[in-house]
Amino acid sequence: MPGALSVLSDMDKYKFTYQDIHRTVRSLAERVTAAGYETDVIVAIGSGGFIPARMLRTYIDRPILTVGVAYYDKDNKPTKNPRKVQWIEEAERELKGRRILLVDEVDDSRATLEYCVRELMSHGPATIAVAVLHNKLKEKRGAMPKEVALYLAGLDIEDKWVAYPWDAKDIDAHDVAAAADRATGHGAPVVAS
Repeated sequence: MPGALSVLSDMDKYKFTYQDIHRTVRSLAERVTAAGYETDVIVAIGSGGFIPARMLRTYIDRPILTVGVAYYDKDNKPTKNPRKVQWIEEAERELKGRRILLVDEVDDSRATLEYCVRELMSHGPATIAVAVLHNKLKEKRGAMPKEVALYLAGLDIEDKWVAYPWDAKDIDAHDVAAAADRATGHGAPVVAS
């Protein structure tokens, strides 16, 4: 049913601001570097991974490639399996022998991440690492393939709906609501400045 997400109370959602996301991305970039992972190319999972990947590029100056994978239907219900809606043109040439950093906004069911890693591995990269802004602490439907050399989550969070700033129709109202949630002790967890 369209609009079903609007019935969630504010207590059932995390609202992250762009500042929150920026701090989380900076922390992820520092952790990728500290782990010694040398990235050749960033692969963003669309559409949620586009903005975090671009922000990561500020710290890890590497080219960004994008893939589009759909896991939810038009009513925001998970489908049985993820499916490609956009893929890297000439993937073999772009990925073979390269060190990939795969980026998405949230590790929810893990089905999308597992699907993307398996698809990317079929193109012969040297290695693959995964970075997500948020990992929901819950049982996962998918499994992280053993080929993943490094998995990093900016924050581990409870299993609540996440309202990202890039999805807000009114960014000012979004930020006001995020601040109000924090003032009452119900706000999204954040990475320290």
